Amino acid sequence: MLPTHFKHLPSCRTLFGCGIFIFTLILSGCSTFSSKPNASKVTQFKQDTSVGTEDISIAAVGLVDVPYRFGGNTPKGGFDCSGLIVYVYNKAAGIKLPRTIQLMSTKGKSVEDQPPAPGDLVFFNTTGEKYSHAGIYVGQGRFVHAPSAGGTVRLDYITAPYWAAKFTEARRIAP
Repeated sequence: MLPTHFKHLPSCRTLFGCGIFIFTLILSGCSTFSSKPNASKVTQFKQDTSVGTEDISIAAVGLVDVPYRFGGNTPKGGFDCSGLIVYVYNKAAGIKLPRTIQLMSTKGKSVEDQPPAPGDLVFFNTTGEKYSHAGIYVGQGRFVHAPSAGGTVRLDYITAPYWAAKFTEARRIAP
């Protein structure tokens, strides 16, 4: 059953909506810098050692359309769901995760008492096991995952009827 904090999110998938989402993600990473940065901002940035969950989301969205491959764990060779997650977390945040969904489900902390945030892992029961599929939540009710053979890494709504019925939990790995 999908948590109540997802109920306000749209349940339909449209190319237009996906395009706007990706465009927004790209623009959110853009900024301009003066040749003389504000010293206090530079100092504050250097002291911040937390992992940027935005980087995790952007890296995940950047892999949409990479082919699915069972056991795959690289953009060139393709991804399965756990290979995608391991790759993104390692490349974007330097976080090493176990290779299986079951072991990933023991990492971090459950966020059942609040909405998931970009970069959180979302887990699904697609085979009768509580943790049989997973993806990376990227915001706006969407997650990136590698769902099945013959397909590609894709962006889906967590509120779509199929995924909402299979949702198990969200876990926060990055601080």
